Amino acid sequence: MGFFSKLKRLWSGETTDDTAAAPAETAAQPTDAQAPGQAAPEELPVLSELPEQITQAEPEKQTTASPDTPAEGAPSRVQAPAAQEPAQQPAQATARADSPQWQKDLTLALRGAEPRLSVWLEHVLGGVDKADDTLWERLRFFFSALDAPAAEADAFIAEFSRWLDVMEYVHVGDFRSELQYRLALALDLEDEEDERSRLLLKLSEGLTKTKEQITRQIDGLLSSHATMNEGFWQELEEILIMADVGFEPTMKLVNRLRERVRKSGTDKPEHFKALMREELEEIFKMPPRIKAVNLPEVVLMIGVNGVGKTTTIAKLAYRARMQGKKVLIAASDTFRAAAIEQLQVWADRVGAGFYAKGPNSDPAAVAYEAVELAVKEGYDVLFVDTAGRLQTKVDLMAELQKIRNVLGKKHPGAPHRTILTIDATTGQNALSQTKIFNESCKLDEIILTKLDGTAKGGIVVAVAMEFGIPISHIGLGEKMEDLRPFNGADFAAALLGS
Repeated sequence: MGFFSKLKRLWSGETTDDTAAAPAETAAQPTDAQAPGQAAPEELPVLSELPEQITQAEPEKQTTASPDTPAEGAPSRVQAPAAQEPAQQPAQATARADSPQWQKDLTLALRGAEPRLSVWLEHVLGGVDKADDTLWERLRFFFSALDAPAAEADAFIAEFSRWLDVMEYVHVGDFRSELQYRLALALDLEDEEDERSRLLLKLSEGLTKTKEQITRQIDGLLSSHATMNEGFWQELEEILIMADVGFEPTMKLVNRLRERVRKSGTDKPEHFKALMREELEEIFKMPPRIKAVNLPEVVLMIGVNGVGKTTTIAKLAYRARMQGKKVLIAASDTFRAAAIEQLQVWADRVGAGFYAKGPNSDPAAVAYEAVELAVKEGYDVLFVDTAGRLQTKVDLMAELQKIRNVLGKKHPGAPHRTILTIDATTGQNALSQTKIFNESCKLDEIILTKLDGTAKGGIVVAVAMEFGIPISHIGLGEKMEDLRPFNGADFAAALLGS
């Protein structure tokens, strides 16, 4: 189930029989959240030990609302922002004659607004200074204008209200960006033009140090050569090596660029950036894969100490929660008691379930029991943390293999994804880490953290060229919204300033 699942079906062009019962995946709403002003939610369970016997959970009661009947005073559904092409018609919304004046004003504003999430949010937050009943009323009215199921709207608001309490945010300026990010996830609008523009700006800002190392020197290279002659290519090699692309990846990249230039039929430097951008897009292209799994999806998180693995797990869990998934986090890093405590804090903060045993417990046993719990209690995603280990520690690498084997025996197909987190600031060390972990675990994805604080962003190119392992996300800061899906075209454009 995802937030506003009905809207996603409508916007994708699917039709539904409104008289039929809602599908199970969209009808049942999260039971761990209530809207502000309603009964307090029950906290998600935090288990220190797996019970000897877990009784079969009663099936969740499905709710079949009448989605086509708006709440009293609610406007009719407005048109959705388009993910690829801007919508051609303005938002259509009406308020009842006896509606409060603010609803009438907001209806007129939404009706005449350009159908973009950021523009709509500007009107919704108009005159709102802080998180209070006024904000919740305006958000509910906005959701009803989108014809969002009331239960899903209330669940979204409750999640956001809980997060504001945890973060102690009050003023709109503190949480506006977060609210837009959550709406983009919940409405499946990360590819909407506004969100892409926000990400591109964030990416460009995060790559400032790398751009100083690469882009400015490439600009100087282009201005100092009339043609892309042999001297041009030698200087380019030096620039890339100094930017931590690495010797072998640099040679491969330069050879590919030479061939692309040859095929283009021009040797004029002014065409070089466009050709390099095309080559980088090709390098970063992610192959298609089957995403369907037998739930719960089990994600094994690995990496050395200090790369930001724990916070990355929290951010991935957060993204899944905002997409309406039920998430469980398992603490299989049992070597450090502090690691278990830290992960539990993050699980509580993002609204995920948590499973752990005591310090020095068998990590494989923790993983096994966590899968058992996830299956019995209907979790959608299980993130399994593991101890940060040096790739040179043979015994720890063997233990990692044991965890993988145990997961596969308990839940066929698991782990469905094995993700390596690496710190971009470590430069070439990231290559050796990737090599050893990939040989041991067969990596499915790589997440690069701390790209906003390094001049060694060339490591992104090196990893992609050397191993061909998809880079799924990049970290551009400490906030939850700063972990974003990696887009090769956007990265190339931000890196080259084009």
